[in-house]
Amino acid sequence: MSSSTAPPDVAARRAAVLRVALVLGYLVLAHLAGVRHDPRLAAVATGDIAAIVLLSPMLAGRAWAWGAFAACCVALARLAQGTHAFVPLLLVPVAILCLVGWSFARTLSRGRVPLITRIVAAMDAVPPAQLAPDLRCYTRRLTLAWALLLGTLALLNLALAALAVPDGLFVAFGVASPLPVTQTQWSWCANIGNYGLVAGFMLAEFRLRQRRFPGRYTGFVHFLRRMASLGPAFWADAFR
Repeated sequence: MSSSTAPPDVAARRAAVLRVALVLGYLVLAHLAGVRHDPRLAAVATGDIAAIVLLSPMLAGRAWAWGAFAACCVALARLAQGTHAFVPLLLVPVAILCLVGWSFARTLSRGRVPLITRIVAAMDAVPPAQLAPDLRCYTRRLTLAWALLLGTLALLNLALAALAVPDGLFVAFGVASPLPVTQTQWSWCANIGNYGLVAGFMLAEFRLRQRRFPGRYTGFVHFLRRMASLGPAFWADAFR
């Protein structure tokens, strides 16, 4: 039974497992490409990102998605043989941080429900307007905090990508790096450090939330399970 003919729940689980595998594969490939200065691994890691982006339509059998992925692979194969193979890989962390940060920031505009307010309301199975006023205020401020954190990390990653040697953006376009950062340092920051900072912020905020709103969760694992229970459809719509 193919993904396109499997029951919706089974197909969604398969897609989720495959997406997680691709994400983990990207993290390993990107880090190895950075520390080894290997343009072929850089191209494969960037192709992995293309697969993640196009995964849903490819699993649905969309010809345009498979064609786009094939075109990406051909372009990356050629890029791997040149001097700019690392440029797309250097910009991937910046793009991811910008996109996720924007997903938080755009929900703060007038007339919209802040993203974390919406998540908490969904976990409590109530409309956002029925949340306690102090909880609504807290979740709005937390949405802003996430937007600022991710935006700051995006700027930091862009600076590191530009300064990195020997394959950074400045060097790729013929400009000497004014403050050289080794490719290995860039890789540890972009492919490891970002996620460590995000995880640390999440854990610290959870501890604060437990003190501010005691009794809502029995522990961090319980909190994660409640978030996961919202299902793929909710998360796809929340970040749309």
